[in-house]
Amino acid sequence: MGLNTLMSTDFEFPGQKSVYKGKVREVYTLQNDVLVMVATDRLSAFDVVMPKGIPYKGQILNQIATKMMKDTEDIVPNWLMATPDPNVAVGVACEPFKVEMVIRGYLSGHAAREYKAGKRMLCGVPMPEGMKENDKFPSPIITPATKAEKGDHDEDISKEDILKRGIVSKEDYEVLEQYTHALFQRGTEIAAKRGLILVDTKYEFGKTKDGKIVLIDEIHTPDSSRYFYAEGYAERQSKGEAQKQLSKEFVRQWLISNGFQGLEGQSVPEMSDEYIESVSNRYIELYENITGENFVKSDISNIEDRIFSNISEFLAK
Repeated sequence: MGLNTLMSTDFEFPGQKSVYKGKVREVYTLQNDVLVMVATDRLSAFDVVMPKGIPYKGQILNQIATKMMKDTEDIVPNWLMATPDPNVAVGVACEPFKVEMVIRGYLSGHAAREYKAGKRMLCGVPMPEGMKENDKFPSPIITPATKAEKGDHDEDISKEDILKRGIVSKEDYEVLEQYTHALFQRGTEIAAKRGLILVDTKYEFGKTKDGKIVLIDEIHTPDSSRYFYAEGYAERQSKGEAQKQLSKEFVRQWLISNGFQGLEGQSVPEMSDEYIESVSNRYIELYENITGENFVKSDISNIEDRIFSNISEFLAK
């Protein structure tokens, strides 16, 4: 197989001021507050970037995120201006808030692991007694995380701590909360139309030069969100069976079963070409289920050249 994947970029655009490389995205800041965000095929789990990329993953994430931004822009303003390439989003440069707004409709993932360990408070929010994994919360809860500097783990934090430490002002935080609930509500409705349940997700926000709070980064993608298939959900819950899910969780589970959780001294298990291809296929399945559209593979014979020329052409306009 050995399909071409985009592991990193090293572009130089006219008026380029800086470049930031995240776990998956590379962000080029240009003059006039223009931001060019390139979604690579890197796969990150447990805050560790895997040695091999996943074909089409960048395209999938970028296209889901841009579609979801368009489907929510009537309720929450966002940073997006254009998508000149399947892997690229161009938007307004913002000052990002240093918190991720994590919202959970169900007791899953990190919340379920904390619950199993006996905790009944997460980020200062109480979780009801008597719940089992993947049960629905009485109403969605916001469990923020601090944005980690490169290489660190994001950390749970309470609203009280965010305000006390002055990470976000009270006034701004109330807007973030309101936007988070509105987006999750819309995301839940979009998912329901596709026979899915939006279990939990995270949103990131920034402030534009003129002080407007906008949604940035990705939204409702399988990397930032967890989905269950709605069909059979209740039956699986009543039988205590695992839920059928659409998210990156399957990669995490594979890593755990191969002795890796990102802890010190652990090394990433070898991913065969067959396994990489199966992950790529799962991401395509995610795309088609989440968007309700067929996935059209872009030409990956020279990904970097394609991206560079598409961005350059757009900027020249």
